[in-house]
Order: sequence, then C-alpha cells, then structure tokens
Amino acid sequence: MIPKFLWVALWGATSSVAVAGSDLSSQAEPAAATANPAPLFANEMQRASVFVDRMMEAGVVVPVPKDPGGGYTHEQHKQNFKAINLAGQLYRNTGEQQYSDYVRDVLLAYAELYPTLGEHPARKNSQGSGRIFWQVLNDAMWMVDSIQGYEAVRESLSEADRKNIDDNVFRKAAAFLSTGSPVTFSKIHNHATWATAGVGMTGYVLGDKELVDIALLGLDKSGKTGFLRQTDLLFSPDGYYTEGPYYQRFALKPFMIFAGAIEKNDPSRKIYEHRDGILLKALRSTIQLTYDGYFLPFNDAIRDKSLKTNELYNGVAIAYSKTRDPGLLSIAEWQGRTILTDDGLLLANDLAAGKARPFPFKSLLFSDGPEGNKGAVAVLRQGDSTSGQALVAKNSSQGMGHGHFDKLNWQYYDNGNEIVTDYGAARFLNVESKFGGRYLPENETWAKQTIAHNSLVVDEKSHFDGDAKAGDKLSPQQRFFSAKPGSQISSATMTGAYPGVNFTRTLALLNVEGLGQPLVADVLRVKSETAHKYDLPMHYSGHITRVGFDLKSSVDARPVLGTANGYQHLWVDATGKPDNAQNAFVTWILDDRFYTARWIPQVTGEAILAESGANDPQFNLRREPVIIQRATDSKDAVFASILEAHGSYDGAEERTVASDSQIKSIRHQQAGSADLLMIEALSGEKSVLAISYDADPMKTHRALIGGEQINWTGYAAHVKLGRATK
Repeated sequence: MIPKFLWVALWGATSSVAVAGSDLSSQAEPAAATANPAPLFANEMQRASVFVDRMMEAGVVVPVPKDPGGGYTHEQHKQNFKAINLAGQLYRNTGEQQYSDYVRDVLLAYAELYPTLGEHPARKNSQGSGRIFWQVLNDAMWMVDSIQGYEAVRESLSEADRKNIDDNVFRKAAAFLSTGSPVTFSKIHNHATWATAGVGMTGYVLGDKELVDIALLGLDKSGKTGFLRQTDLLFSPDGYYTEGPYYQRFALKPFMIFAGAIEKNDPSRKIYEHRDGILLKALRSTIQLTYDGYFLPFNDAIRDKSLKTNELYNGVAIAYSKTRDPGLLSIAEWQGRTILTDDGLLLANDLAAGKARPFPFKSLLFSDGPEGNKGAVAVLRQGDSTSGQALVAKNSSQGMGHGHFDKLNWQYYDNGNEIVTDYGAARFLNVESKFGGRYLPENETWAKQTIAHNSLVVDEKSHFDGDAKAGDKLSPQQRFFSAKPGSQISSATMTGAYPGVNFTRTLALLNVEGLGQPLVADVLRVKSETAHKYDLPMHYSGHITRVGFDLKSSVDARPVLGTANGYQHLWVDATGKPDNAQNAFVTWILDDRFYTARWIPQVTGEAILAESGANDPQFNLRREPVIIQRATDSKDAVFASILEAHGSYDGAEERTVASDSQIKSIRHQQAGSADLLMIEALSGEKSVLAISYDADPMKTHRALIGGEQINWTGYAAHVKLGRATK
C-alpha cells in the first residue's frame, strides 16, 4: 500500500530515458510534482498499488505457456504484463525501489523463459501462433504494456540486468513479432497495429532505429505496410474503423500509445496531425459509437464492452492532453478511471478543477473506407445518450474477417435499452470451458449469417453467399442523410449482395404529432428480374404482450426454420398470415415501456415468430426472439413498417398506461418511382415519409396519398399533414 505522503511524482529521480535518449512519455516535459494529486489520479494510484502489492506478495510467477485463452498460464501472463506496466508507473510516480525491483525480477524470469519458447502448444492453425500466448496478437499486447513498465525502471537497473532483459526478452520478442511473424506484422489489421506498436515502442526504448523504421514503414520499409499505412487504410476520413466500434476500441490503445511515443521521439512527423488528425478523430468517433457508454455491437463484438475499458482510459487521457477538449473530461468522469502518466495526471487535475463539459453526443454520418466511399454508418439520436433514442443504420463495408453479412442492417435504442438488437459475436471471451475462450463454431454458423441480423435475406442464403472476400469487394451506397430534428432520415442502396437483386432501405426517426415518443419508419424496396423468397427479420428484446393476427403456434413440437445459413439455429414458435396493416403488429414490453412493430403484410407471405437456439447441443447461443416478415415468389417487393414506443408500466404501483399501440393505421403507396408511407395516430394526426430516390436536392415532388396532396423537396422528407377530419 502506498502512503499518501508518497503519492508524489518524483520525476527528476525516476523518469530517465533509454540509453539512446528515447522515451515513451507523451509529454514534452514531465508533470509537476504534487503532494496532493487530484482524486481521480489518487484513486488510480491506490487501485494500482493494491493490485501490484498483491502480485508482489504472490512472488514472481512466470509459468511455461500451455493453456488457451482463459486457462491458467494465459491468465497469469496477462496479469504479469499488467503488473509490469503498473509497477513501472508506480515507481515513476513514487520512487519506491520495491516497484523497480519487482519489474526487474519478473522480466529476468522472462529472460530465462523466452529464449526457450517455440510455438504455443494451444495454437490454432488458422491464427498466427504466439510464444507466450496461443496467438501472436496476445504476445503483441504483452509487449505494448511490458515495454512501458520497463522503460519506467530501465535506468535504475544494473548494466548486466538491463542487457539481459534487453537482449533476451525485448529484442527476441521484437524479432518474433516482426521478422518472425511477417504475415501478421504486414497485415492491414488490428493484430498488426498491436505488433507494430510493440516493436516500435521497443525500438525507441532500446535506441534501435531499425526496429522503429520497420514498425513505422513495414518490413521492407517501403511504407506499403506498417503503422503509418494502417492509419491511412483502417480509418475513414471521419475516423470510423472498418472492423466496427468494438475493434476500433481495441485498436485505439496501440494507435494512441505508439503515437505518443512517435510524437516524443520524432516530433517532425506530426503524428497527431497526420491525415487531418485522424487518430484524434478516431477517438471521438469511438465515443460517438456508443449508447449508454456501451459500444454498438457491430460484427464480431462482445456486447458487454463499454467505455470503461483500459483502451479508452488510455485513449481519453492522451486525446485530452492533445486537445484540452472539456467534453473528454466528462467521459473520464463517467469512466471513473485514468492512467498513471503525465496525461492521466493532467486530465485528473483539470477534472478536479471543474473544467468538464458534457460530451456532445449527436446525430452523425460516419463514412467508411479510407477514401470514405465504402458505405457509411448513420447514427440518428434524440434525447440524451443514456436514456434517449438512437437509430443506427449500418450501411458500411464488410469489415474484413471480423465482418458480418448484414448489409443495411439496423438497431434501435430507447429508454436505456437495445430494443432492435444485433447479436454481436458468438464467443465467451477467455472462458476456457467455452471453446478455449475463442470464437465459437456458432459464430460462423449463426452470428455472422444474414438471418441473425435485421437485414434482407434472399432464398435463405446470406449476403455474398457467406463469402467474406466477395463481401470486401462491394459496399453499400449511402444515398441520403438528414439530421433535421424531428425528421431524421438515412437511406442507402446495396447492389451485388445477391446476383440480380438490388435493395434500398430508408430508415427514419420521426416525431409524429399525437405520440409521446419518437417513431421509427422503415421502407425497404427490393428489385429483381426473377422471383425469390424474401425474409426480413427483426430481432428484438422484450416479452410479447399482444399479437394482432391469428397464430398457428408450435406447441407439441418445435420445428426448425431451415437447414443452413443460420436458419438451422432458429426454432419456429408460431406463424401467421396477417391480411392488413390493422392486424399486422406485435406488441412487447421491456422494462417499463411498451413497443409495437407494425407492417404492411406481403400478399404472398406470412409472419414467423422464432427464437435462436436450435441445433445448439453445447448451449452456446443466447435465446433471443425474432419476427420475420416473409414474401414468397416475388420479384419486386416493398417492406414498409414502423416501430413505436408507447405507454408505461409500474409494477410497484400496479399501474399500466397505454399498453396498446397509439397508431390507428399505416398505409404504403407507390407514386411513380416514389414510396409513400402514411402514418395516422389515434389522435387523428397524420404524416407521411416520402422517398423520391432522386439525388437532386432542389427538385420538388408531388404525390397524392389517401386523398391528401403532399409536396416535398429532395430525396426524402417527413411531411406533416395535420389532424384527420371526421
């Protein structure tokens, strides 16, 4: 435990740089010493001291690697690199020799072990094998943390110990991660980001220019691979990371920490100005792509990851030191954490000084692809970021190997919950009993498949027939975006996900008079030269309270919906054939609010109520409900629907209000090339979502629906008609 009087930054005594004068600190000058650190920093020091003291009491434990993710040796080595880093920062902040000695002793144990290691015994053939861990990625993560702790104590070590650790740990590990793992090191991928960061930071600490150069420019130093090229190709001009926000969070730590080292040691590169400040844009985009602090679970995402994660403690502190953006202080306040560096101390001091301002969560369009031309993600918000509404349209690219087959997918958040859901990844991260903590087989057979998303499925096949390489070649076209309050709209087109099939989806977050909450409108138009079976699933969270149409329920036996492409994992609970928009609805409750999905039924189709979990003998899948609109033997089709929040339920007071839909009717009509969706509330208020599909923003359109003449300008608009007359 560190006494309070030692919570002082003894920088002059302990922050010496490496032999060649290089240093990983991201500040030009160390923070001023203080006997009274701000509460956030003091709490972080206390937290770190408890962890490191516990590790020191257990002694140096560096086992021979054996286990996969979640196993004993895997978890012990993870704890070790965390302890190396934190003990180094504690030494830097307190000057207590015990922390330097601990880092030295652990790394000397690795100096004995590392030269004896070959391929990890629990390696997976499809992944690059590590030495300390089952995959090379984890070895790179070990390096990024460990080199920071080592840099903090290196000058306090004897020359013999320093040389032993330099040569037998960090030089050998750097060689393995680079020339020893050329495929991983040369990728444009988050695994390579971690590897290049670890090697480059090691180069700065050891004064080895060769390691720095190959980390920045690739093994051949051409600049076609390496860290700098990754900043060019992995982010869009808006700072969106092509694998999605979950992996954006994961990759930000090496991006931001290595960038800090580059700025300190090679300021002429102006790394934080590179590509119009792309790394700082990426940090802000990562925060924007959350709801109630949790990342939108695109692609292979673990759903319980939030801004309260080590990568974002680092990212927020580093970004604040570069920008002094007061909104980042409010994020740090919500996190309740920071890092034990100059950047963390600055952030903590300014937070204590009352400089925080609310982070500006807002409706935004994030382009995808390095040139911004590979689709986009639209986030339409109303209200605050924790209990308000957020409609998300995922019109982005495939997302490489971690991508899912979910073109024009969508999600909806309200009242602090995910209402229309995305499954994310099928994985129990680091739970050894669940496939060694790796991605489960069901990640391929269910989670990645189109039917597991809220996207169009043609003939029970996934987009691109489940071929990720084919998916990488084609992206949606974002055709329209408007963040106009009360009439927020996004529209995109996908061509090529299925041969000969083109589909355009328009999603809108609308304020409709007579309703207490915003409403989601969804119009998906499909065009094809040949007939197909179309399925449009909507995965949701909640418990059904009312169904508007007659059901044929699966009571005695629970059939499976299909045999492949994810359909084999769906139990059919009931089917029905609503015949009009008055009875084509399902209402459910989640927490204290009701939701009704209402749609225009297909003439040749049916509605299917199903649940995931079929053909799952190992209980690897969550049981989650889905409503599927089906159209059979159709060429062109339009799926028009709305999602409405309404009413309230108070269990303590035994009081229910407006548990049934507040919508009287919806009506779809095609007027020439335009789609019109009229919505009428029980109060009589009517409005229309009008979509012309015309890119000319100045062109005026006119149409007649339900005896009402409407006019609008541009691609799409929300036209309010007023109250219906009796």
